[in-house]
Amino acid sequence: MFQEKEQFMIKEEIQALQLERIKRQVEHAYRNVPFYRKKFEEVGLKPEDIRSLEDVSKIPFTVKDDLRDHYPYGILAVPIERVHRLHASSGTTGIPTVVSYTQKDLDTWSNLMARCYSCAGVTPDDIVQNAYGYGLFTGGLGFHMGAERLGTLVIPTATGNTKRQISMMKDMKSTVLCCTPSYALYLIEALKEEGVDPSELSIRIGMFGAEPWSDETRKHIEKSLGIKAQDLYGMSELYGPGVAVECPQQNGLHIWADEFYVETIDPETKEVLPPGEKGEIVFTMLSREAMPLLRYRTKDLAVINWERCACGRSHPRIMRIKGRSDDMLIVGGVNVFPSQIEDILVGIPELGEQFQIVLETAKLDHLFVQVEVAPEHWGKVDLKELSHKVGAKLQASLTLRARIELLEPGTIPRTQGKAKRVIDNRKRI
Repeated sequence: MFQEKEQFMIKEEIQALQLERIKRQVEHAYRNVPFYRKKFEEVGLKPEDIRSLEDVSKIPFTVKDDLRDHYPYGILAVPIERVHRLHASSGTTGIPTVVSYTQKDLDTWSNLMARCYSCAGVTPDDIVQNAYGYGLFTGGLGFHMGAERLGTLVIPTATGNTKRQISMMKDMKSTVLCCTPSYALYLIEALKEEGVDPSELSIRIGMFGAEPWSDETRKHIEKSLGIKAQDLYGMSELYGPGVAVECPQQNGLHIWADEFYVETIDPETKEVLPPGEKGEIVFTMLSREAMPLLRYRTKDLAVINWERCACGRSHPRIMRIKGRSDDMLIVGGVNVFPSQIEDILVGIPELGEQFQIVLETAKLDHLFVQVEVAPEHWGKVDLKELSHKVGAKLQASLTLRARIELLEPGTIPRTQGKAKRVIDNRKRI
């Protein structure tokens, strides 16, 4: 098992190491990043004021706009000569979020990803097919480096050319598939179209991340492909993928707390919440050299569980991401997450996997859900009756009436990366 000692540290060991590393990281950020020094001075804080884990709450938050406002190198804590790689994510403002890595950072990231694979049940004997995108997006290279560090054979198929993906899976006998959940759903459809029975494949584990997905979607993927579908969490600002992963218990994602100090806060009051309460996840990086982010607000909403897992690991667990605070839709005064709608739709056997949520405004905001009928049911079900059934289930769960449009299979555009589930056509004044 990769880094077995680190995977199975007990809580007391983790927290002692966290405090030691937090003190060092705060000093590093304060001395080397003018942005952080200014933030500390504005609230009258010095590095030596952080004496306990509880004192972390005194540190000002970092948000994504801080990275954009200091584009491209403003939050660097090392000379540019020590930076070995840059990644970037696009944003609605047009200014990308740039993240930087020293060689030590790249080694740490590789180890974290190898640890994720190992925790999920992958071994050096596996053959990993990596269908994440390579390039500025952190997914492709993150999954690739981790698989290499673990010692597996890696096939860097990247995104696209699904027919080739399928032939590579068959011919190379790939045992681990890495991609977004939405691309896994697309592959299931493509296998049917190509007349390939999933039993012909050797895939046994799927490592799926980069977007939220529901438990119902997980069940569908596992049943359709005959695999164990493991959730993985990360974001570009925090190295990339590799922050947390599910063990085979599938009861929360283990955060590697020797590298990340995690808190949950009330998104409105910004107060730290006790363990077990749902809130926005906040991370402090504990050994990052190039960009030592302190109290980074993720916008992701979840519960953190510090109870020891049945697998024996004591690293805290994210109890499945249910949505992002900035992804939450407010329709007619009701808070709705796309993952709630997905949960309901995937659980209706007559429906396919592809859907879109369209928001419109007449006199009031309206929720409009377009969803494909499953190919085996198209032309065989009463569409009016099925539409009523879907609408009733959504209303019972969301307390909100939705207009339903049932579509022929293949109508909604497919994606080979992150799925675009929400189209907001509402006019704002």
